Amino acid sequence: MWVDPNLNDFYSRVSRIEKSHAKGYGFEAAGTVNRRSAGRGAGRLMKLAKPLLLVVAMGVGVKGVIHYFVGAQTYENRVSALAAGQGFDPVGAWLMHADPVTLWVSGQLQSVFPR
Repeated sequence: MWVDPNLNDFYSRVSRIEKSHAKGYGFEAAGTVNRRSAGRGAGRLMKLAKPLLLVVAMGVGVKGVIHYFVGAQTYENRVSALAAGQGFDPVGAWLMHADPVTLWVSGQLQSVFPR
């Protein structure tokens, strides 16, 4: 029976690849985007930072819209009343205080939608 020498070479290469895969090694072609990048930790940080930044931006936006609709004096009165409360109310007051970004969002809404 005739056996092709290229077939033996092929099976030996497949065997080496399977052993390497079992050890956890991977194979990627040169010039392609690979799964293993040098900044792997930075990718994980960005996966967390993007949603966190979105939540903070939405929170500030909602605070700005509330400040615009209820007015500065009413907003401050409500935050002061929240600060005088018990339990988690002071934490809510700290979160809802009118910071410069909230005032800026409220001012932008005032310039676009004057009362």
